[in-house]
Amino acid sequence: MEKALTRQRAIITGASSGIGKATAIAFAKAQIDVCLIGRSQTKLEEVASLISEHGVIVKTLSIDLSDLSEIKNNITKIVDDFGCIDILVNNAGMGSTNFLRETSLQDWQKILDLNLTSVFECIQGVLPYMRKQNKGTIINVASIAADNPFPQWGAYAVSKAALVTLGQCLAAEERGNGIRVTTIYPGAVNTPMWDTDTVNADLNRSAMLTPEIVAQTILQAVLLPNEVVIEQLTITPSIGAL
Repeated sequence: MEKALTRQRAIITGASSGIGKATAIAFAKAQIDVCLIGRSQTKLEEVASLISEHGVIVKTLSIDLSDLSEIKNNITKIVDDFGCIDILVNNAGMGSTNFLRETSLQDWQKILDLNLTSVFECIQGVLPYMRKQNKGTIINVASIAADNPFPQWGAYAVSKAALVTLGQCLAAEERGNGIRVTTIYPGAVNTPMWDTDTVNADLNRSAMLTPEIVAQTILQAVLLPNEVVIEQLTITPSIGAL
């Protein structure tokens, strides 16, 4: 019983597939309780069934993070239900390829809302609790696109670059409150993002990182002693950008 009381508890967004799903599995194997957030309740329940055998508490919440007005309240409800929250993994996001000159204001705003502003709202939801307990770890999944001007990835790159700056500012403000902020910069990862209607790119997916590799990186950052933080970490295929 004592072990259950001291176990860490995490919220993972975009947990129904890809990096989020792999992170949920890695956390469960490490005995971290998880709340899985995604749009599809069916897919979330499939992930939950995969990790329930590890004896951790698993909760699911089906919400659309593009609906910004409801995020903070939903996160607050999760934390109240859990009783505490130690880890937030901001993984949910969308890919998009298009020339900037052909990007509509509506599409531009949609990308920024999901890749940046929804993260801000999730952070706003957990921050009061982490400050109260004087500890917490926030992981933001950015992209190497944040620092690289890949043609046709302009809006996506801007959203990830802004996410990096968000993490830097948050770390500067909250490290004195025991809150660690880590930004992960993955290279190309073989996830369902490449199958979406908003991404048009012909890359060698077999040469990409696997979600499991990125998940292990996230787990290692989380498991570091509280006195240590990896503020930024780039992880790419050994052959470099594809």
